[in-house]
Amino acid sequence: MDLRVVLDTNAYCDFRSSGLWRDILAQADQVLVPSPVIGELAHGFRIGRHFKQNSTRLEMFLGEPQVDVAQITKRTGEIYGEILEHLQKIEAPLPTNDLWIAALAIEHDAVLITSDRHFSYIPQVKLNLPGE
Repeated sequence: MDLRVVLDTNAYCDFRSSGLWRDILAQADQVLVPSPVIGELAHGFRIGRHFKQNSTRLEMFLGEPQVDVAQITKRTGEIYGEILEHLQKIEAPLPTNDLWIAALAIEHDAVLITSDRHFSYIPQVKLNLPGE
């Protein structure tokens, strides 16, 4: 069985800073980096002190053979709408970018690696949280 994972922004940052997630990333047959994660990282790099270094490291990571950027599609938008409806019914708001990231994880039938426990409000998302 192929292991496909979606990398949340905090998981990428944790991986780079502490090595957290190294094992699951090494085991993954495919690592998907959602386009909203690229945006969040680009913003963080721009306001940080090491823009060029961080951008270069991300480009190298994205160039790895098992790593792909997950783009938002029509289907992603449909899943986003389903998720948002569910969250509104249970009165559990999530940040907009996290809704897109969850929708991409569902669309690609992938495990979402993240430190954000609020993704557990979305039952269709397969989560891998730290320590699990």
